[in-house]
Amino acid sequence: MRPAHLFSILDREFSSAVHGHHTPVMLWGPPGVGKSQIVAEVAARRDVPVIDVRLSQMEPSDLRGIPFRTGEHVEWAVPAMLPDAERHGPRGILFLDEITSAAPTVSAAAYQLILDRRLGAYRIPAGWAIFAAGNRQGDRGVTYAMPAPLANRFAHFELEVNLDDWVAWAYVNGIDERVIAFLRFRPDLLFDFDPAHNPVAFPSPRSWEFAHRALQKFGGHPDVLVGGLQACVGPAAGIELHAFVENLDNLPDLDAILRGDEVPVPQTIDLQYAVASSLVARAIRARGTDQGEVVIGRILDYAGRFPQREMGVMLVSDLHRAVGEALFAVPQFSDWASQVADLMLYDG
Repeated sequence: MRPAHLFSILDREFSSAVHGHHTPVMLWGPPGVGKSQIVAEVAARRDVPVIDVRLSQMEPSDLRGIPFRTGEHVEWAVPAMLPDAERHGPRGILFLDEITSAAPTVSAAAYQLILDRRLGAYRIPAGWAIFAAGNRQGDRGVTYAMPAPLANRFAHFELEVNLDDWVAWAYVNGIDERVIAFLRFRPDLLFDFDPAHNPVAFPSPRSWEFAHRALQKFGGHPDVLVGGLQACVGPAAGIELHAFVENLDNLPDLDAILRGDEVPVPQTIDLQYAVASSLVARAIRARGTDQGEVVIGRILDYAGRFPQREMGVMLVSDLHRAVGEALFAVPQFSDWASQVADLMLYDG
């Protein structure tokens, strides 16, 4: 399931907890595809805390608590990490990350917590949702087969990588437009993991964020930039990204485009992707300013000049994801839409 759809499901699951309709959710996927990130985004949207419990690092007693004697009886001290309405708030997310890496004795201790929302006398507050995540057995991680009794306590979803969803996330989170442009140009490199070869560094949504950071740190140090990129996304992808970035010196003048000058579209496809991504980034920076509508309008004018109209459609699609419904109020939008109406009808 693509990330945008899974985000909607988790958001609905969270809101259903307080009404008693919540089903614990298990997220499956290879390393680095953004399972933890989606959970964090749901929590941020709802402005609630996330308690991240790594079962792979725990013993059964860490979850069950420590027994102590009270008179003639034994009671259990509830672990401080578990949700408490007074300390953590009435609503939140209990996230059981790396659950497939937990030893069977630890996962068995979680059965009652997940299905019955309790452990002995302890109860999870009504407004808290339970999400879990783990890698599949073929992903070369330290994993155990999920026992059937535990699996039957979850609704299961497998997270897929999706370039459009990643690009939308990347613009919102300020990822370098050069990385976005490169992945538009080489979409197969968004995630390229072969567990049979057990790579150390490999392309993934997570590691492309690392590459973004490397560009900020080493961009002014060409002697180490290639090595820094390879350390994040692997040898081959790092070299490709570096070559792509080096070629961006041939980009057209973006300021001239935004002034409304007649700037020719680059002839090579890689530079077309680069200019499209750079213009979307400019629109985001101009959003909410006095010049915002003017900037978007001139980007729409430029989108109509691409010799391959599909490139212009991609540019405007990314622009819509970045600036939202405000795009439709710009006068140039109707002109651009008329130019590509037959293409959009055919693609639909």
